[in-house]
Amino acid sequence: MRIRTRRTTAVGVTLLTALALLPASGAGAAPKDTRASGGGLHATIRYTEYGIPHILAEDYANLGFGTGWAQAADQVCTLADGYLTVRGERSRHFGPDASPGSALSSASTNLGSDLYFRGVREAGTVEKLLAQPAPAGPSRRTKELMRGFAAGYNAWLKQNRITDPACAKADWVRPITALDVARQGFAVQVLSGQGRGIDGITSAAPPSAPRAGATARRTAPDPRRTAEAARDLFSSQDADMGSNAVAFSGETTANGRGLLLGNPHYPWQGGRRFWQSQQTIPGELNVSGGSLLGTSVVNIGFNGDVAWSHTVATGVTLNLHQLTLDPADPTVYLVDGKRRKMVKRTVTVPVKDGAPVTRTQYWTRYGPVVTGLGAQLPLPWSSTTAYALNDPNAVNLRGSDTDLGFGKARSTAGILKSLRETQGLPWVNTVAADRHGHSLLSQSQVLPRITDELAERCSTPLGKVTYPASGVAVLDGSRGACALGSDKDAVQPGIFGPSRMPTLEDAPYAENSNDSAWLTNADHPITGYERIFGTIGTQRSMRTRGAVEDVAAMAEKGDLTVRDLQRQQFANRVPAADLAAADTAKACAALPGGTATSSDGRAVDVHRACEALARWDHRMDTDSRGALLFDRFWRKLTATVPNAQLWKVPFSAADPVRTPHTLDTSLPGFRTALADAVTELTAAGADVGDPLGAHQYVVRDGRRIPVSGGTESLGVWNKIEANWDKKAGYTEVAHGSSHIQAVGWNSGGCPEARTLLSYSQSSNPNSPHYSDQTKLYGKERWVTSRFCERDILRDPELEVVRVRERR
Repeated sequence: MRIRTRRTTAVGVTLLTALALLPASGAGAAPKDTRASGGGLHATIRYTEYGIPHILAEDYANLGFGTGWAQAADQVCTLADGYLTVRGERSRHFGPDASPGSALSSASTNLGSDLYFRGVREAGTVEKLLAQPAPAGPSRRTKELMRGFAAGYNAWLKQNRITDPACAKADWVRPITALDVARQGFAVQVLSGQGRGIDGITSAAPPSAPRAGATARRTAPDPRRTAEAARDLFSSQDADMGSNAVAFSGETTANGRGLLLGNPHYPWQGGRRFWQSQQTIPGELNVSGGSLLGTSVVNIGFNGDVAWSHTVATGVTLNLHQLTLDPADPTVYLVDGKRRKMVKRTVTVPVKDGAPVTRTQYWTRYGPVVTGLGAQLPLPWSSTTAYALNDPNAVNLRGSDTDLGFGKARSTAGILKSLRETQGLPWVNTVAADRHGHSLLSQSQVLPRITDELAERCSTPLGKVTYPASGVAVLDGSRGACALGSDKDAVQPGIFGPSRMPTLEDAPYAENSNDSAWLTNADHPITGYERIFGTIGTQRSMRTRGAVEDVAAMAEKGDLTVRDLQRQQFANRVPAADLAAADTAKACAALPGGTATSSDGRAVDVHRACEALARWDHRMDTDSRGALLFDRFWRKLTATVPNAQLWKVPFSAADPVRTPHTLDTSLPGFRTALADAVTELTAAGADVGDPLGAHQYVVRDGRRIPVSGGTESLGVWNKIEANWDKKAGYTEVAHGSSHIQAVGWNSGGCPEARTLLSYSQSSNPNSPHYSDQTKLYGKERWVTSRFCERDILRDPELEVVRVRERR
């Protein structure tokens, strides 16, 4: 249960206090930086249905206080786990070999995670970023939010008892500082840069000295295999984060105002969950939406005039520099013939039930030496060659200022202004619409300034293969002329300025589903950007193809409303089925004897499967029969048959939405995938004609909640990636649709918004908001947002809480 403090017995008294803080209109001067009597921070939190807090404060520090308090009330264990990570103390409490989870890095063990984050601490990396004046560093407002957030989290810990069994008696749940909040923000910024290479950074060691007469060698990476590995590593196909978002301009809507549908696909457990709130400083800020846990600002959301969402972008946020080493010393590299000594960072990590572990990391002018980006992409350090990782987001702590700018914007032009002035977003696109009828997509990311010309001139032999294939540049680090350079409009050296960002304004629709910006609008393709941003004229994912078909048809129909956005979210159409299900059912029915041979050589009766596929409605609704069968069949087929062999009609850049098509059912893998799917369903206790919801569900409070939606390769907008249990089916969702919002405007002053947080506000099973929105999600129902004061005050479940520090 959430424990309230200082709740008034006469709610009206608190309401009058809250209302007294509100201006008569949205206009007004910025409030002074005031303090509560006695010097303690304080805020008013109005909770509406589903535990959504509306946080009212006098200034940014007090707003951060209310936000930190409210997040701790819902997610204290998840937050504490994150702070333990960025302090580099996981091994001390959980042992060095356990997995730290993927919320804040790709580290495979607690030890690797601790070595990296303790290195960040001991180098003072975040302190240096905080010391930079804006716009290169974070603004005073952001720092005040961080300070307040830490104080609010600490006040909640001090004044409440933890009821979440995940950490109720844990000694690692401790008070935090504003620096901890900033370090957690830093970890999010570098997730797709240094965060991808943590194991390779912390395990990097120079080759041992060769014996007399011998030469120390480590096998150089194979260019072709490395290119394939890099392409897979940076592909959205199997990523644990993705998204859909579409903005419609006023020319497509019923009232001439814009519409936005945001559908981010994020993990359902752990530290990359969203959390809902409304943040209000009267006359200064009034914004509602979702925040990544530990974040003191709204990351995706809306205000009275504009709404925005993000999609994970294709821009590659890192590059490699191939170092030429001094043959006499592999910790010395050459630049224009001059010797440069690597900087050693020696880090010691305390370990539970064991001796402390000490390792040395090696840093260069380009960044840390790295011996791999995951196990699939090795970059061996030999006596002649090493690789350094450049991540420009490792000197970027501006993301919260970008988000604050969004919250204060009054149009899509204001969104662009914030993107251009702060340049803080590391790995996402921004899609936005406003009440004036404007639409926007901008791939404004902090990316290494790798131009195609620079890559052509400075790529090593390895880079000449990896850059075209994946966007991962490998530059010759021995040549000063291969430095990244700067754009005049960039706020930091070595990144692209705003004028280079792929952007589309005021198109009838602007949509992204994690492919490059090229087909943001099929009638107005974006071209002319550098390869590092993404590809042009290449095959789109099944989800992109389906999404563009859907939203283009919606725009063509016109007269759109928020209700149309809601229908699109749960349409659950399967684009792969529209292309292949009929051919699959026909070929299945033609199999001799109604049997197919499985991968283990057994003959499997599939005739009932053929019938189920023929009757299936090509949707992933919970009551769709045949959906589960096609899902398991399609996964097996696409996992074993290369895409180029799957279709009879290949991809054409002249017809990118409709190609490739026509499934080749004569492939040997076709029959095998069908037989294996039937066998697998039988083992899981499922019939081929069972409704999807009988075997795709989550369990909350001891009860099953069937969920609709489907996997990436099916192309379903409402993406759900669930864990398959061989005996029970899909019993838990790993990642997928998360903080969903459908936003529009009418002639009144309040936005018309519907939201849904698929996994609910709290991860505490003892909270009343552990599963309430998950049940809504299972029923495909929405929450009507209460943004304006009159709507907040009319909520029959309204609960008002005054929270403050006790000193």
